[in-house]
Amino acid sequence: MSMHSLSLPARHGKWLLLSALAASLAGCGQKADPAAQATLPAMPVSVIKISARNIPVNFEYVGQAAGSREVEVRARVGGILLKRAYTEGRPVKQGDLLFQLDPATYQATLEQAAAALKVQEAQLASTRQDYERVMPLFKENAVSQKDRDDAVAAYQAAQAQVAAARAKLKEAQINLDYTRVTAPISGMTSQETRSEGSLVSTSADGSLLTKISQLDPIYVNFSMSDSDQMNLRKLQEKGLLKLKDNGHFEVALKLADGSLFDHSGVLNFTDSLVDSTTGTIRSRASLANPQGKILPGQFVRVLLKGAERINAIAVPQRAVLTTQQGKMVWVVGEGNKVQPRPITVSQDVGLEVLVENGLKPGEQVVVDNIIKLRPGAEVKPQPYRADASAPAAKQPA
Repeated sequence: MSMHSLSLPARHGKWLLLSALAASLAGCGQKADPAAQATLPAMPVSVIKISARNIPVNFEYVGQAAGSREVEVRARVGGILLKRAYTEGRPVKQGDLLFQLDPATYQATLEQAAAALKVQEAQLASTRQDYERVMPLFKENAVSQKDRDDAVAAYQAAQAQVAAARAKLKEAQINLDYTRVTAPISGMTSQETRSEGSLVSTSADGSLLTKISQLDPIYVNFSMSDSDQMNLRKLQEKGLLKLKDNGHFEVALKLADGSLFDHSGVLNFTDSLVDSTTGTIRSRASLANPQGKILPGQFVRVLLKGAERINAIAVPQRAVLTTQQGKMVWVVGEGNKVQPRPITVSQDVGLEVLVENGLKPGEQVVVDNIIKLRPGAEVKPQPYRADASAPAAKQPA
């Protein structure tokens, strides 16, 4: 917030010391010498007439971008890494080949499993023939119960062996397919962790090959203090703060160069717990990021927009003095005499600042020449011309 203080260069020190002392005495209820005031002509000043109005406000916090999905790409079988098939740091699509492991061993295992299945299928065919010969003979009492039971058992065992062989073949095919490591999601790749020719294992440390971050949409994590959260809730409960878009904030991002990001978003998460170490509440915004301009880890300013203070009072920042007792303004009273008025301020709104306590509609506040004033001084007020090019409101994080 750009505020004036009660200090100026040394050549004005004596005058300012008297002004500051007079202001302090006024705060204690003392009045300036009327005779001394009469010797000074009325000073021309610009004033604004206080009025309550609805004022759009934003709330600003520091945020850090993160992928909406962060995936570790890991090898699911071991072997020698033959090649990397993607360009590090470039986008990939789901299903794209990223790495190729040596498939020779797994191809051989697949062929062995296929051969074993054929053996079991041949055995099944033989036992089926025995079963089909024995069953009619058993009905005619031409073979014993034991012969019938043996044929049934052999046939069922052969069926089970075929099922097991098929499962082995399927497992071998899966392991062979795993030698082709593909992208599980679409997103931006990171640096490889294993170079070509390295031995890759399936352990936690040896299986990680790279990471992929989904950038569209992009997440932005930030935290607001629990006091901010409570204040917003109280203002809403009292009807002093209203959200336009169905009770939800619109989220905009301010980049490091001060420009605004092309796309707006929404809040999609607010924690129900307060971090006991920081006294903050974690929140997250989601924004479209089709060109991938926002990258994971990037710091941005999060602007919560769409709120409006109802019947609020604001004064130009240049009208506010900062003293040891706090914030104050000069108010023009009866006979165009000025008196200091302590105020409580909250947040900047462009070139203005919201005043929570200390002023009421209809009062006149001095905007310029405030350093030169003293309690009880007579002024010549004239309307203040506000700067029409006020920037957006903000709330320091």
